[in-house]
Amino acid sequence: MERLEQLLKKIEKKNYRSYTSIKGQYDFTDFQLFIDNVQADPFSPPTRVRVRRPWALTDLAWLKNTSEEYQRAARDYLARFFHQLSEKEKSVSIDLTGQTILDHTSVIFDDEAIELRFRVDLPADGRTILAKKAINILSFYLPKFVRRATIEREIPIDELKRHCEVVEDQVALRSQLAQHKLTAFVADGSILPRVAGNCDLPMKEAVAFVSPESLAIELNTPHKGLIRGMGIPKGITLIVGGGFHGKSTLLTAIERSIYDHKPGDGREYIVTEVNATKIRAEDGRCVHHLNLSNYINHLPMGRDTHCFTTQDASGSTSQAAWLQESIESGASTILIDEDTSATNFMIRDERMQALVSKGAEPITPLVDRIGQLRDQLDISTIMVMGGSGDYLDVADTVIQMHDYQPVDVTIRAKEVILEHPSSRHNEGSDNLITPKTRSLNLIGLQNQLQEGKFRIHAKDKQSLRFGREYVDISALNQLESASQVHATGWLWFQLAQNMGIETNPTAAFEALLNGIWYESMPKHGDLAKPRAIDVLATLNRMRKADFS
Repeated sequence: MERLEQLLKKIEKKNYRSYTSIKGQYDFTDFQLFIDNVQADPFSPPTRVRVRRPWALTDLAWLKNTSEEYQRAARDYLARFFHQLSEKEKSVSIDLTGQTILDHTSVIFDDEAIELRFRVDLPADGRTILAKKAINILSFYLPKFVRRATIEREIPIDELKRHCEVVEDQVALRSQLAQHKLTAFVADGSILPRVAGNCDLPMKEAVAFVSPESLAIELNTPHKGLIRGMGIPKGITLIVGGGFHGKSTLLTAIERSIYDHKPGDGREYIVTEVNATKIRAEDGRCVHHLNLSNYINHLPMGRDTHCFTTQDASGSTSQAAWLQESIESGASTILIDEDTSATNFMIRDERMQALVSKGAEPITPLVDRIGQLRDQLDISTIMVMGGSGDYLDVADTVIQMHDYQPVDVTIRAKEVILEHPSSRHNEGSDNLITPKTRSLNLIGLQNQLQEGKFRIHAKDKQSLRFGREYVDISALNQLESASQVHATGWLWFQLAQNMGIETNPTAAFEALLNGIWYESMPKHGDLAKPRAIDVLATLNRMRKADFS
């Protein structure tokens, strides 16, 4: 510590770049401080700092004997507690993930120590170093935050245990879905609505969820015991109902519950199978060498859709592409909201069939393929549908949302089909073609980093900078954090170290994400584990990606 203070005193009132001289390792007796990367100027991203404190000094070594899920939650809790302690000192910040509990690198456990990774905004007056203030931050405030956040007697230990137990319960619930042939489970008492579109906190005085008896099931958990809730079966499930009654709210809760939620979120006992993927229309995106012939064929001027490429996809083309890409990447359930879908991709009613013949229409709507996804590929679908009754013919389960409460109307839907039979013709009589796995030319990824400045950066979860390209991923609603996007860029970088062609990119990314996935990445505190399916979805939106 004394050495750090001496170095800072020497650069008092010097140009800001002199801060680079403090990069290195410092002994604070009961912990080690690492200044890994020093910001170049006051307007650059803050300095990256790590702290390692031996287990023997924390009284928390018992955490090493808990489950992987428990440790993930404990790391998340310690990051949140460190944030609470340091919140008033605005120059110190640690990366968090809102209401979800991800596998994050802001706190790391290894055999020897607890490691905290965070940032410090080094103080300045314009571009002049304020060393005395820096000494105050690094030698006075920071040790207090570190010591309190990494010793058992300072931590609300019952709250930490509750945080971890809730995660273990969610993991247990999710592990039982396949056994009961479910795609999702929504516990009674869950709070689905959020405060606002830009606030992920639960809405106060919201109506608590109660399962209809016909769909109710009890699942067991290690800490809370039996939990009753609504099981959504595999197959085709429609969520119907009037406007403003909670259809999209239910679907959003399902799509977000591929991840675990913190206690008090309202969704901590809602779980969805991990590879459930939401798709939508996405005008203007790129598509790389993809077989869209299941849904789009005989385009004007003889354009081939068996190996389709474009830099400016239409709504229907983009949604068909996303569906095919998701299947290729291993999606087990497809989530769709009609409000964000291309109408002509979803449905073609009998009047339009009569007016425009099948020979003049290149699109085979999803309504005529969705049953084949279930029967031939074992892929389930959960869909919000309020505008077309034609999907009732193929649905296995129909849930009506009324005043934010679910009602099982599957039997009534079958009665409606008999009372109001459809006269439209099925346009998907031929067998479904399973998407083949495309190969990825790794040289293309290498070139992106070599042609310009080496940059892998995610300012938010809307975009990833990789070399010279900014990849627009604003449509990927299931990404929870910019840290997942940041990790995605480094996963690309790891794969790009190989030469030649990767014949199975999904398997390659899944291998990189196995085990202690962050060990081969930079020692950054703003990385969070993404799903391989989202890593591929991001790569599919890279305009210079080279698939074949």
